[in-house]
Amino acid sequence: MGGSCVQRRPASRLQVLFPFLLPLFYPALCEPIRYSIPEELAKGSVVGNLAKDLGLSVLDVSARKLRVSTEKLLFNVDAESGDLLVKDRIDREQICKERRRCELQLEAVVENPLNIFHIIVVVEDINDHAPQFHKDEINLEISESVSEGTRISLDPATDPDINMNSVKDYQINPNPYFSLMIRVNSDGSKYPELSLEKLLDREEQRSHRLILTALDGGDPPRSATTRIEIFVRDANDNFPVFSKDEYRVSVSENLPPGSSVLQVTATDKDEGVNAEVNYYFRSTAQSTRHMFTLDEKTGMIKNNQLLDFEDTERYTMEVEARDGGGLSTQCKVIIEILDENDNNPEIIITSLSDEILEDTPPGMVVVLFKTRDKDFGENGEVVCNIGRDIPFKIYSSSKNYYKLVTDGPLDREQTPEYNVTITATDRGKPPLSSSTTIILHITDVNDNAPVFHQASYVVHVAENNPPGASIAHVSALDPDLGPNGRVSYSIVASDLEPRALASYVSVSAQSGVVFAQRAFDHEQLRAFELTLQARDQGSPALSANVSLRVLVGDRNDNAPRVLYPALGPDGSALFDTVPRAAQPGYLVTKVVAVDTDSGHNAWLSYHLLKASEPGLFTLGLHTGEVRTARALGDRDAARQRLLVAVRDGGQPPLSATATLLLVFADSLQEVLPDVSDRPAPSDPQAELQFYLVVTLALISVLFLLAVILAVALRLGRSSSPAAAWTCFQPGLCVKSGPVVPPNYSEGTLPYSYNLCVAHTGKTEFNFLKCNEQLSSGQDILLCGDSSGALIPLQGGHDLTAHPETLTPVSSTFVREAQPALNPDSQGSDYTKLLSSYEPAAELQQNSLQNLRCLGYRGSLKPGKEKGIGQNTQRAQ
Repeated sequence: MGGSCVQRRPASRLQVLFPFLLPLFYPALCEPIRYSIPEELAKGSVVGNLAKDLGLSVLDVSARKLRVSTEKLLFNVDAESGDLLVKDRIDREQICKERRRCELQLEAVVENPLNIFHIIVVVEDINDHAPQFHKDEINLEISESVSEGTRISLDPATDPDINMNSVKDYQINPNPYFSLMIRVNSDGSKYPELSLEKLLDREEQRSHRLILTALDGGDPPRSATTRIEIFVRDANDNFPVFSKDEYRVSVSENLPPGSSVLQVTATDKDEGVNAEVNYYFRSTAQSTRHMFTLDEKTGMIKNNQLLDFEDTERYTMEVEARDGGGLSTQCKVIIEILDENDNNPEIIITSLSDEILEDTPPGMVVVLFKTRDKDFGENGEVVCNIGRDIPFKIYSSSKNYYKLVTDGPLDREQTPEYNVTITATDRGKPPLSSSTTIILHITDVNDNAPVFHQASYVVHVAENNPPGASIAHVSALDPDLGPNGRVSYSIVASDLEPRALASYVSVSAQSGVVFAQRAFDHEQLRAFELTLQARDQGSPALSANVSLRVLVGDRNDNAPRVLYPALGPDGSALFDTVPRAAQPGYLVTKVVAVDTDSGHNAWLSYHLLKASEPGLFTLGLHTGEVRTARALGDRDAARQRLLVAVRDGGQPPLSATATLLLVFADSLQEVLPDVSDRPAPSDPQAELQFYLVVTLALISVLFLLAVILAVALRLGRSSSPAAAWTCFQPGLCVKSGPVVPPNYSEGTLPYSYNLCVAHTGKTEFNFLKCNEQLSSGQDILLCGDSSGALIPLQGGHDLTAHPETLTPVSSTFVREAQPALNPDSQGSDYTKLLSSYEPAAELQQNSLQNLRCLGYRGSLKPGKEKGIGQNTQRAQ
C-alpha cells in the first residue's frame, strides 16, 4: 500500500527444500524415538545414532544445529557422527526414585527450518545395590506360653533396586525352635516371619540367637544379614488386636505440619501390664519415619513436615502394637497424598524471531516455547493464551509445546513493537498461572491513509453567530513519516446548494478549522451537513472523508405575534359583546398568538396587565381564554377594556400586547351607541341618562332606515335590484337591496339583503332557516367557525378573491338589527323566520385562521323553511 516497494530476503535453499523434506520428518514428528540404556553407563557411551533415526545426514547435524534439550544435561549430540552420547552419570535410583518405570523425556531441536523431535530414553535397572536391614540386630521378647505355629513378623530388608534386582528371598540359620516363613503382600513386597516350630521353655533356654539373611534376585545375587536376639519371658497369652488389619487414609499435600493424620487402635484382653499396649513403627522406611511421628501411647500418627505430592504420592508403613507382656501385632498403614494445585506452570522459550515485516502473512511462526507443571492430573494440565487485540495466535504443536504465529495484519505505524505476554494457566481449582513477556519488533512499510479522530462530527452553533467565527475543528492523523504524514483539509460535498456553500462555511486546509462565513438563522436553516476530506501528500495520495453535521440552535430573537384580536381595516380596535346575564366562567373570547422560535422560546403564557374592572375577568395562563370571574354588577361599566401581555419562555423573555374591548349588551341596539371609543361614565345617574339618549337616537335611526327601505321597495318594481350601503356610524354598515314581502308569490316585487359589520363580535351564528328559492344574482355569504356557527361576510365578496375581507358578526346583531332594517316586515313570515333563530353557540377555541367560509345561494320566500346549510357551497 501507499505505492512503496518492500525488499524481501531471498529464501534459503533449506527453506525451499523444507516442504519436500517434511513428509520424511512427519513420522518423527508424530512418534517419539525410543532408546533403552542401563543405568550407570560410562560417560561418552553411545545411546544411539540420533541423526540416522531422524533421517538426517552427517552434514545436516552441524548445518541444522542438531541438539538435545533437557532440564539436566545428561546427554549431548556428537556433531561429527550424530550419535546421542551419555554426558553425565545416570543413576536410576536418584533420577526416578521409587518409580517402577524410569523414562527420560528429551527434545531434539534442529533449525533451518526450526523443528522439534521427542526422544524417550528408558533407563534399565542394574543390580548395583545390596539389600539392607534397618537394624544390625533385632531384639524380640517371646512369652513362653506362645503356642506352636505362632508367627512373629520381622523387619524386612530394603533394596532400592527394582524388579528382579530387589529382595527376593530370606533365610535363617537352622534351629529346632524357629522356621522362616515369607509373607507376600498385595503389592508384591515380601516380609519375613518367624514361625514357632517348638514350644519355648524359658527355664530351659532363656534366649535364642538367629541370623537372618536377605537375598536379591540379581545375577550374581547380593545379600545382607542381621542378628535376631529372642528373649523368652513369662506367659502372656493374649496378643494385642488392631481394629483393622490395614489402615488407609488420604490427606492433602497442603496439610500443615503437626496435623493429625491417622490414629491406630489395638486392644489386649490381658490385664495389668500385659494389657498395656504401646505402638511402634516397624518395616518403615527412614524417609517415612522422618515425615511422620507415632505416639506410643495413643497410636496417633502426625506429620512432621509439609507433604509434597510431587515428591511422594503414597507412604506405606507397619505399625506394631506391643503389650506389656511383649506380645505384638502388626497392621499396615497406607497414607495417600492428594495432589493440590500448588505449583505454577513454567514457560520455557525455545526459539524467538528477532524482527517481523509488517506485511507478513498470517500463519508465520515467530516464537516456539514449551510449558511444564509439576502437579498431577488436571492440576498439571496447562493452557496457554495471550492478550486480546494483538495480531498473534497460539497453536499447540505437540505435548506441552506451542507455536506463536501471526494471526492478522501488522501495522508498524500503529504499533512498532508488541510486548506479548504469554500466560500459562493450569486447570486446577483454583487455577494457578504464570506469564512471561516477549518483545516482537515490527519492520516498517508505507501503508497508511489519514484517519479522523472521530467517525463523524456534530457541532451546535447558536443562531446570530458572528461571521468568520470558528464553529468546528476536525483533525486527522497519518502515522506515516514525511510528506506521507502531512494532511490537508477540504470540503468535498454538502447538502447545501453548491453555489451557496462558499457563502456559508469554509475550512482551513492546514488546521482543519471550519469557519462560518455568515450569521445563521434558525428559522431559515436549522441544520446542514458537510463532507470533509483529509488528504496526505504521498504519491499516490491517500485520503479519508468524514461527515460534519452543523445544528443551528435557536435563540429567543422573535417576539410573540398576536393573531386575534386583530385591528380593524381602519386601524381601530375590535370589540366583543358579552351577555349581561353571563355567569362566572362564561367564555368571552380567546387571545391567539404564535412565536416563530422553537422549544422554550416558543412556549407562550398570557398575563392580564390592566383591566377597567379588576376581578371581573380571568385570563387562562396557557390558553389565552378570557372568562367572566363573576356576574356583572350594577356598578360595573358596560364597556370594559383589557390589556393582555403574551410572553414567551426565552431568557430573557420577549412579549407582545393585545387590547380587548368588551361590551356587556343583550341586544344590538345597546351596542350601536357604544361602539365609539369614548370613556364610560362613572356616575350611575349619568349612565342612565346616556342610555336614554342612545335609545332615542337608535329609534330615530331605525325609523329613518325603515323609510329608506320602503322607498327602495317601491322603486324596485320598475328597476333592477341595486344594492345600496347604509352606514349607521363609522365601522357599522348595512347593504340593502330589494326586499321580498311575504306575498311575493302574488306579485310583490322581489328584495334581497346583505349584512356586514366591521367590528368583531363573538362568532355565534347558528344555521339559519330560509326558503329554497332566491332571485338570480342575489347572494348571502356567511363564515363558519369549527363549531359550525355561521357569520355573514362583509359585502358578500368572493372569498377566494378577497379572503382578507372576512369579518365575523354575532347572531345577536342580526336578530336585533333586522326589525330596524325592515320595519315593514313586522308581523310577516319573514319576521317569524328571523325570530326563530336559536341562541348562538359559544365561541370555540380557535383563531381566525381556522374559520371555514361558506357561501349560500337561494331565495327568500315564505313557505317551506329549511336550513341554509342544505344549499351550501364551501368556498375553497
